Amino acid sequence: MEPKEKLIRERHSVRSYLDKEIEQVKINELNKLISSINEQENLNIQLILNDGEAFDKFILHYGRLKNCKNYIALIGKKDSSLDEKVGYNGEKIVLKAQELGLNTCWVAGTYKKALVKADINKDEKLVCVIAIGYGETNGVIRKSKTIDEVTDSNNYPEWYRRGIEFALLAPTALNEQKFKFEYIDDENVKVVPGRGAMTKIDLGIVKYHFELGANKKINWQ
Repeated sequence: MEPKEKLIRERHSVRSYLDKEIEQVKINELNKLISSINEQENLNIQLILNDGEAFDKFILHYGRLKNCKNYIALIGKKDSSLDEKVGYNGEKIVLKAQELGLNTCWVAGTYKKALVKADINKDEKLVCVIAIGYGETNGVIRKSKTIDEVTDSNNYPEWYRRGIEFALLAPTALNEQKFKFEYIDDENVKVVPGRGAMTKIDLGIVKYHFELGANKKINWQ
């Protein structure tokens, strides 16, 4: 199994964390990647450490995070492509965290946006956050759809099959996997998101996973 596939298969969402600080060398690695993404993609992603107020003050218990003190704030200029862009690039950070031995969880609703300690400019939007730290466990394997359930295409090449296999390992809101792929040709693939508040973020995550599996950059239609 290739290292990237091992990372993806071993990574699961974690909502309960240990009271253990992230080592400085790992913080440096994360900030290095975040700075590179921000520069290349014109985003304003920020790693926030030792501050769990945004999670502690959330009232509802369903889906609530436990003892989360660190998170990545996914921020960028307001436009129609922002959600998908932070999904694609946020998942790069998630897999880097997994490589560093850390646990993560994409968080869209179970936190207080107003209490996020990030610097957000007037023309920017906080899309969501990623909890990060040392989990009480490494999470559990989720149920998944089959390849045939997310594509109607036939006679597709091996790289396309591998792309979908990796896409099915991607985290999505409520694990609903609301997406559908279509093979067009050796350079072009179409993917249609489902409906819902998180589906554009999910779309970015899924596209990144697909490209890792296909081992090639795709012209998305």
